[in-house]
Amino acid sequence: MEFLNTRIDNLTFDETLDRIEALIDNGAGGYVVTPNVDHIVQLETNEKLRKAYQEAALSLTDGQPLIWISKWLRCPIKEKISGSDLFPRLCELSVRKGYRMYFLGAAPGVAELAAENLKKKYPGLQIVGICAPEYGFEKNEAQKEKIWQDIHKTQPQVLIVALGAPKQEIFLWEHRKELKGILAFGFGACLDFEAGRIKRAPRWMQRSGMEWFYRLCKEPRRLFKRYLIDDMKILPIVWKYRKVGRNENRN
Repeated sequence: MEFLNTRIDNLTFDETLDRIEALIDNGAGGYVVTPNVDHIVQLETNEKLRKAYQEAALSLTDGQPLIWISKWLRCPIKEKISGSDLFPRLCELSVRKGYRMYFLGAAPGVAELAAENLKKKYPGLQIVGICAPEYGFEKNEAQKEKIWQDIHKTQPQVLIVALGAPKQEIFLWEHRKELKGILAFGFGACLDFEAGRIKRAPRWMQRSGMEWFYRLCKEPRRLFKRYLIDDMKILPIVWKYRKVGRNENRN
């Protein structure tokens, strides 16, 4: 459905997993985006990010504030499906179906540690490749070609990209032709969580929509501007698009 300035696949968690399984099994390839408040704000001014969102195979709501906004606008989104919650379920699905995974991104050593931890949690999980590219690699054609050669050589069905937004979404859009037979996910900090480098908020904070506050307390210098200044731009955006999705929801 249309929601604010983007499109949302309005699915429950179980419906999402069924859709992901179908996308992987049909082998067409593509990538998944997970819009949150920060993404919605950036979509207003970032043309490349808008194009990335337009061509995504799946768009899932990441963030309780967007659920609240959807209810206020009377076009309710069924469920919050954050990358951090979806990733473990994707690992379970990959074990059950025999999907091969490749990790791209995070700081050196983080993806390796995450892979070790995940293999202990999900016996049988196939992680066939790991790459932590150096900063600025996306501007180096030779480096990008080498990365894609390694990805194609290992033949994953699932590609986890942890480069941070909007870099990961734009990277996947720019290289969407490389994704034949691969479903990619821009999962930001998920590898850091699984490696134990960053701790997630307690469950009650996740459920109450206060996970952002927990992360702000943990990383105030990095996240202050994003959460307390930039993300406040969501308010005029909500007003601007307040009628988007309502007619569709009534049909």
